[in-house]
Amino acid sequence: MKKFLSLMLIVVMVFALAACGGDKDKKDEPTGGNAIDYDAIADTMESDDGTYELAFVTDVGQLKDGSFNQFTWNGVKAYASQNELSYKYYQPANGNQATDTDRFDAMKSAADAGAKIIVAAGFLQEKAIRQAAEAYPDVHFIFIDGGITDVDNIASVSYKEEQAGYLAGYAAAMEGYTKIGFSGGGGGSNPACERYGYGFVQGVEAGAAEKGTKVEMRYSWEYGANFSASQDLQAMLSGWYEAGTEVVFMCGGSMFQSGTAAAGANDGAIIGVDVDQSGQSDTVVTSAMKDLAGSTMDVIKGHYDDKWADFGGKVTTFGAAEDRVGIPTDTWKLKNWTVEDYNALFEKVKSGEIEISADLVSDPSTVEWKNVTFVK
Repeated sequence: MKKFLSLMLIVVMVFALAACGGDKDKKDEPTGGNAIDYDAIADTMESDDGTYELAFVTDVGQLKDGSFNQFTWNGVKAYASQNELSYKYYQPANGNQATDTDRFDAMKSAADAGAKIIVAAGFLQEKAIRQAAEAYPDVHFIFIDGGITDVDNIASVSYKEEQAGYLAGYAAAMEGYTKIGFSGGGGGSNPACERYGYGFVQGVEAGAAEKGTKVEMRYSWEYGANFSASQDLQAMLSGWYEAGTEVVFMCGGSMFQSGTAAAGANDGAIIGVDVDQSGQSDTVVTSAMKDLAGSTMDVIKGHYDDKWADFGGKVTTFGAAEDRVGIPTDTWKLKNWTVEDYNALFEKVKSGEIEISADLVSDPSTVEWKNVTFVK
């Protein structure tokens, strides 16, 4: 399947650590499968014996965040539904103020309720998932956006966000935007956001070179440390638009809300992150996506196919080669660059013909660019 984009079309997000949010939940497809209507699969069920085989522990935010939580959960409940397994989600106490103890307690509740697999989303889960994996050595844990390699019953999943960012940046330049912004979460220390951002600038550079244009870039981690919307962030972005910025890549959970508010008030545009966020705002022109549901299902399947050794104790990184990153084509809004041209570019990224640096560069203005100039 060449065009994961069409397949991924719904992944929408707002997770407090690398994305935004959405509402288009019905057409997401894992690679090689038919479209899954996730809304048709109940979020809650009652097992006959009160135990639940598959469990999901949410990241900060709500389960139905239209983003990171929701689309990871989609993968859990879809696999369970397709294979007639019981399933349940658990939300750590204290919401966005959850502690490591709150997260561990949620995992403990899942394990005590019979979970054979516990999926946990978001890098903040690391300490708790390590503790839970030690306490429950017979349970398999899947750590989405994690990086644990020394615990055999934890399978960590990461993504080549730099590829998704590159594709979105290239699209922005080819559309004809010459004043572009990036607003990131995590204060410049979140690896997923750093990869998205640096890949994005690489894509803008390549697209501008192809188109023969020069681009002004505003690039900031301000007001994004907690991945939250704020009046300060909205004011900063409004200032960008008033100064001529045409489109901003919003890469930081619910920061997306500040971005769409600023864009809407200033006739600007937004690029979404992690999932197709076009259903959340008319300001969204495209999104840099990763297939949270499909990749979650891939690793769960590994457990049931007796192939846990392929995943446990290591980080499995999904990218274009696995059709797990891209930009959406089913909701295409770009007017000056075609789906066909995008597919051709995607194939070059997928094959490795186009190489994209995954270096963690929080300040791309320190790198030399020919077609991108950074401005304040």
